Amino acid sequence: MRIPAADLRAQHAAIHNELLAAFERVLDSSAFVLGAEVAAFEQEFAAYCEVPHALGVANGTEALALALRAAGVGAGDSVALPAFTFIGTAEAVCHVGARPLFVDIESQTFTLDPTALANTVRRSAAPVRAILAVHLYGQVAAMDAIAAVANEAGAALIEDAAQAHGARYHGRRAGGLAALGCFSFYPSKNLGALGDGGAITTADPELAVRVALLRDHGQRRKYVHDIVGFTSRLDGLQAAWLRVKLRHLDEWNARRRALAQRYDSTLAGVPGIIVPVTAAAREHVYHLYVIRCRERDALKAHLESRGIATGVHYPIPLHLQPAFAHLGYRSGDFPVAETAAHEVLALPMYPEMSDAAATHVGDAVRAWATRAPAAAPTYGCRP
Repeated sequence: MRIPAADLRAQHAAIHNELLAAFERVLDSSAFVLGAEVAAFEQEFAAYCEVPHALGVANGTEALALALRAAGVGAGDSVALPAFTFIGTAEAVCHVGARPLFVDIESQTFTLDPTALANTVRRSAAPVRAILAVHLYGQVAAMDAIAAVANEAGAALIEDAAQAHGARYHGRRAGGLAALGCFSFYPSKNLGALGDGGAITTADPELAVRVALLRDHGQRRKYVHDIVGFTSRLDGLQAAWLRVKLRHLDEWNARRRALAQRYDSTLAGVPGIIVPVTAAAREHVYHLYVIRCRERDALKAHLESRGIATGVHYPIPLHLQPAFAHLGYRSGDFPVAETAAHEVLALPMYPEMSDAAATHVGDAVRAWATRAPAAAPTYGCRP
C-alpha cells in the first residue's frame, strides 16, 4: 500500500465542482487582485477566527513581515522567536531590518518555551520589540505565559498561525490571541489555496488600517499614497477558492483529529516512539502528526521502503542554518530544539486518508520498533 504524506488531489476531487464554479465566478467578474471575492473571504475568515478584521496578503512570510511593520518593528530592533520552526518566521524578521533572537522550545509541544523566553528577553542587550509565537504542527503555543512576558517587556505579541487554522486555546481561535495573527494558505495547509496566499487577523482597527495600507502601496484610494508600502495582495481567484475550502475546514480538522487518535491508539506504549502531546486547554488541528524517535532516519527509511511517505519538519534548527551564521549562535545553544531536529518524523496526515491507511502506517511503525533486538541496535527516544 502506497501512502503519500498528503494528498491534495483527493481533497480537490471531492470539491471539484465547487472549485470550478468559483473559478468561473472570478473569470466572469475579471476582478483578479483584491476585489469582491477577497473582501468576502476576509469577512468570512475574520468571523471564523472570531476577530473583527482579516486582510488577505500574498503569502504567510509577507503576512509576518507586514504584521511586524504594522507593529512598528524596524531596523535595529530585536524580535524573539523559537529556534525550531520554518525559516519564513525568521526571514520576516530580517525583511523588516530587525534581528532574530532565538529561543528554545518546549519538548512536548515543540512551541516557544515561556520560561526560556523570559530569560532570553531579560538577558537581551537590546530591547525586544516583538515576540513571534509560532503555533507549530497545529497546536497553539502557551499564549497566556508568553503574553505575560510580552507585557512585561513592552513587546508586541504576534501569532504565527500558519499551521494552526482552526486551532483553539482556552476556547479561542488561533489568530485572535494576540495583537496580530498571521496565516499562510500554502496549498498543503489545513486551509490551503491553489497557490500562494496569506492573511493577517486583528481586533485592532488601527492595525487593520495600517496593514491595508502596507499591502497595497500605502494607498487609501488610487494614486494617493499615505505611506511607502508594498505589493502584497491576495488574488481574487485564490480568495474564491479559499471561500470554498473554508466551508469544509472544521470537518477536515475533525477528521485529522480522528486520524491522530487512531495513530495514538496504535502507537501507545511502543518502545522508542513518542506520540504528540496536546497540552491542556488546547485543541490540536494536526496540520502534521509528528512523532519522535532517536533513530528517526532508520525509521524513515523503513517506512519509505514500504511505500509510506514521511517528512522531517525541520532537520536543522534556525540558529544553525547557514543563513543565520552571522548571528553567532553555536551548537548546544538550544538543546531542546536541536534534539527535536534529530528526532521528529511526520507521518502521513490528510483528511481524505482512510482508517485502514492510518492503521497500516501505525502497524508499520510498531513492527519496526518492536523488531527483535538482534535485527538492529537498541534505540529509544529522549524524554
